Amino acid sequence: MVQKYQSPVRVYKNTFELVMAAYEKRFPSCPLIPVFLGSEKLSEYKSEDDSLHIVERSCKLNVDAPRLLKKIAGVEYVYFIQKNTVNWKERTLLIEAHNETFSSRILVNEICSYSVHPDNEEWTCFEQSASLDIKSFFGFESTVEKIAMRQYAANIKRGKEIIEHYLNELTAQGIRHIPRWTPPLAVAVVEMVAESSRPTLAPLPDIRIEPSESLAHSSTKEPLTSLCGQETLPTTPDADKLDADYIERYLGQLTPMQESCLIQLRQWLQETHKGKIPKDEHILRFLRARDFNIDKAREIMCQSLTWRKQYQVDYILEVWRPPQVLVEYYTGGWHYHDRDGRPLYVLRLGQMDTKGLLKALGEEAILRHVLSINEDGQKRCEENTKAFGRPITSWTCLVDLEGLNMRHLWRPGVKALLRIIEVVEANYPETLGRLLILRAPRVFPVLWTLVSPFINENTRQKFLIYSGNNYQGPGGLIDYINKEVIPDFLGGDCLCNIPEGGMVPKSLYQTEEMLENTDHIKLWTETIYQSANVFKGAPHEVVIEILEASSVITWDFDILKGDVVFNIFHSKRAPQVNRKDSAGPLLPLPSGNNVQLIERSWVLGMDYSSVESPLLCREGESVQGSHVTRWPGFYILQWKMPSSWSCSSTNLPRVDDVLASLQVSSHKCKIMFYTEVLASEDFRGSMTSLESCHSGFSQLSAGTTSSSQSHSSSFVSR
Repeated sequence: MVQKYQSPVRVYKNTFELVMAAYEKRFPSCPLIPVFLGSEKLSEYKSEDDSLHIVERSCKLNVDAPRLLKKIAGVEYVYFIQKNTVNWKERTLLIEAHNETFSSRILVNEICSYSVHPDNEEWTCFEQSASLDIKSFFGFESTVEKIAMRQYAANIKRGKEIIEHYLNELTAQGIRHIPRWTPPLAVAVVEMVAESSRPTLAPLPDIRIEPSESLAHSSTKEPLTSLCGQETLPTTPDADKLDADYIERYLGQLTPMQESCLIQLRQWLQETHKGKIPKDEHILRFLRARDFNIDKAREIMCQSLTWRKQYQVDYILEVWRPPQVLVEYYTGGWHYHDRDGRPLYVLRLGQMDTKGLLKALGEEAILRHVLSINEDGQKRCEENTKAFGRPITSWTCLVDLEGLNMRHLWRPGVKALLRIIEVVEANYPETLGRLLILRAPRVFPVLWTLVSPFINENTRQKFLIYSGNNYQGPGGLIDYINKEVIPDFLGGDCLCNIPEGGMVPKSLYQTEEMLENTDHIKLWTETIYQSANVFKGAPHEVVIEILEASSVITWDFDILKGDVVFNIFHSKRAPQVNRKDSAGPLLPLPSGNNVQLIERSWVLGMDYSSVESPLLCREGESVQGSHVTRWPGFYILQWKMPSSWSCSSTNLPRVDDVLASLQVSSHKCKIMFYTEVLASEDFRGSMTSLESCHSGFSQLSAGTTSSSQSHSSSFVSR
C-alpha cells in the first residue's frame, strides 16, 4: 500500500531571498539535522541572466534503523537524489527528491515548493508532499514502512526549526534584507548585504516553516472577520488549501501525519463532493473517530453525508419546533460551559418520564429533538471557539440520574434509546468531550449493561460515573465545572432553567395510528430524495413528461455503491412501468427499487433517441446537472451498470474501464437521486434552484450553465 503525506501551507514572514540565504547554510552538511550526513553536487546549470539555477545533488542519509535490518540489507547509509530548481525571476523553488538506494524495492518520492505569498510579497509559502511505496524488502516490508514513516514525521517536526535558526544567525550578522533579482540590462551589478554571491540552492525536503501569526482561511470561503472578529489577514496561496496557523487556531494541535490525513481526506472530498464538503472540524471528528485511518473515516463520513442529504438534517434547526409536551416534560437543556470552554448540556434523566414522552409523541419526535440538540451543540462549539480564542470541537454532558428506577427500563423505551445512540454515534462522532454521570442508583448497572455495547470505545473512555454524593468535593464536579455555574439542584448556587419534568398526563397519550398520522414525526419519510438499485441487465429509469419545449430538467444524484453510467433519452411514446422491488426496508435509508421503462422491443434511433452523451459515474461521486429540452414528449433518465466499453469512443475497451469492471464487488449498484423540472424563465443557470443545494452543512456551490451550442450542462463532482 502506498503511504502518502501532504503538508499544510506553511507561511514564513520573510522574503523569498532571505529564506533562500538562510537555507544555503545547510550545505554541504547540516549539524542540526543528524540524519543528513552530507551532499555532493552531481550537476549544475545556470541561465545566462542568472534567473534560473538548477542543482542536482546526491544526499547521504543515516537512517535510524535496527542494526540487524541494516546488516540484512547490506547497507549502512542510504542515498537520495535531490533536484532543486530556483527561479529568481518568478521567485519560486521546486524541490524534487527520490531514493537511489533500493530503488527497485522501495519508491520514495517527494516534492517541495517555495513561493511568494500572493497577498504579501514579503512573505514566503512552503508546501511539501511525499509518497512511500514498499514493493518488497526481504520480508520486512511492514517494519520498514513503520521506520520510514516514523523517521519522516520526526524530520518534519524537527525541520520547521531549521530555517528559523539560520535566519536568526543572519540577523545576528546584520543581514535583514537581500535585494531581488533584476535583469542584467537594467542593473549591471547587484550586491547582497554581507554576502559576496546570491544564494542558489534549495532546502531539503524535510523543512517545514511555522508562521508566528494566524492567516485567514475558511473552508466555507468566509473572511477571517466572520471567524474570530479580527481584521482580515492575507490568505494562503490557494483558498482550497489549509494553512498551518488556521489548523492550530481553529482545529487544535495535530501531529504532522494527522495534518496530512486531514488534508488528504479534505482533498478527496473536494474532488468527489465539490462545493459541498463539510467544515474542517467535522472532517477531523470522523478522522479521530477512526484513529486517523483515512479509508475508514471516509466510509463513515460519506454514509453520514448521504444520511444528512437524504433526510434534510441540515434544516432541523430552521423547521423543528418542539411540541409543548417536550417543552414541559423533556428535562434537558444547555447551561453555560465547563472549565475547558466546552458547551455544557444538562440532562436530568432520572426526572424524565421517558415512557410518557414516547406514548405522547412517539420515537421519531424524540429522535428529531435529540438531533436538533446535536446540531445546536455544533453551532455552540463554533461560537465558543471564537469567544475563547482556542479550538473547541466538543461539548460536555452532565446527566443526573436521581430518580432513575425500573420504569426507565421499559423495553420500548430502552429500544428507542439504543436507536438514538446508534444514530448519534454514526453521524456525530467525537462531539462528546466528557460525560459526567451523577447520583447513579443501584439500577444503573442494569441500564449500563444494555447500553454500553452500542457506544464506541473512544466515547466510553470519556464517561465519569459518580454514585451518591461522591461528585461533591475535590475530584468531583468542581474539577470540571466552575463553582459559579453548578446547578442549584446539585448543591450549587446557579439557577438552572431546565424543566423539572414529572409524569406526562395520560390524557396526552396517542395511539400508534394517531402517531403515524402526526406530521412532525416523519423524520425518515420526509425526503425529496429517492433511492434505487441498479442491476446487471436491469437499469433504473425515471420518466419525465415535458409538455413545452425549452423546459429545464435538473438532477442531483449520489452513487452510494458501485459505478453507474448515466444517460438521458427522448421518446414520443409513453413507456410502460416495469418495477422490480428490492428487499425490505433498512434504516436509516428507505427501501430502494428498480424501475425499467425502455421496452426490449424498442430500437434506439427509432423508438427513442439519446439526447446526452453517456456519463460514467464512480462510487462516492455526487453529480448535479441540467438539460434544456428541445422537444415535448417523454424524457427518460437512466442509470445502468457500466460495461468495459461504456465510455469509450472506439470499439476497443479501455484498460481503466476493464479494471473498473473487474473491481465491482457485486451485481448491484445503489443510487440516491432527485429530479426537478423548471420552466426556462425560472431557470437561473444555477444548481441552487434545486432544493438539495440549500444545505448549510453541505455548502453546495456547484453551478450549471447552458450555452447556445449545447442545450445541457452536467457537473460531476470528482
